Amino acid sequence: MPARARLARSIARAEAVTPAWRPSRPQLQPREWLARFAPTRRSLAIGLGVLAFALGGYLIARETSMFAIDRIEVRGGSRQVTRQVDAALASLVGRPLVGLDGSAVLQKVDALPTVVSASYDRAFPHTLRIFVVAERPAAVLRRGPDSWLVSTRGRVMEHLSSSAVPKLPRIWISTRTPVHAGAQVTAAGAATAAHAAGLAGRFAARVDSVAYGGGSLVFHLRSGVELLLGDGGDIKLKVAVAERVLAVLPSGSTYLDVSIPGRPVSGFGSPSPQAPQSSSRG
Repeated sequence: MPARARLARSIARAEAVTPAWRPSRPQLQPREWLARFAPTRRSLAIGLGVLAFALGGYLIARETSMFAIDRIEVRGGSRQVTRQVDAALASLVGRPLVGLDGSAVLQKVDALPTVVSASYDRAFPHTLRIFVVAERPAAVLRRGPDSWLVSTRGRVMEHLSSSAVPKLPRIWISTRTPVHAGAQVTAAGAATAAHAAGLAGRFAARVDSVAYGGGSLVFHLRSGVELLLGDGGDIKLKVAVAERVLAVLPSGSTYLDVSIPGRPVSGFGSPSPQAPQSSSRG
């Protein structure tokens, strides 16, 4: 191959593999860069319009009756608890759901002596829904002629009239002990007695009164038998054992000791002198 032909082929091959030259893009200046990515006047106007519309809608919903509360729905409590919650929140009827102060609502409900805790939900357009965990009645607190309903947690739920005689165990306290609805029982041993009565379940219907003192818990049964449970622990187990033993208890027995559930002991006459006979009724 002639030298001229080889030279022409080499030049053609080099041109084929050499990339085409492209001019480099000029670097954008800061102002040009901002102008390129900044929103246009039209997009700004649209965004501001949407924001103004949303803000106006919120203000209308908050200041008008569009979402006014006309119904308070209470779930989780008895009829009595429902009535108490309705009364506590009556001032909210007619006020808007939008912008509702939820913490203030819960504070009012939690302050009720029959409520352990509460939560709420806005059920638009007009319903405020309240969920409550109610106190569970356990015993009747007796102080002379006065009576109060007390919960399993030892909280005084309400003052009872003389005609109200719920079939619950009695807990007697001194006439000098102050009692206030919504407060915890302050009498020594009364809170422990109430807690034990609450844990007794259906067996509590067989208990006339409960006493706790000197570290010992006693159920005075309606049958006249004294049930000794020792300390306040394992109440459900001890009550289950007592139910079985009471079914075969020798006639005339005056006490049953289940302080040690695995070794129940029954007897006649007075039980151990360390066990409290009853609280003061004076």
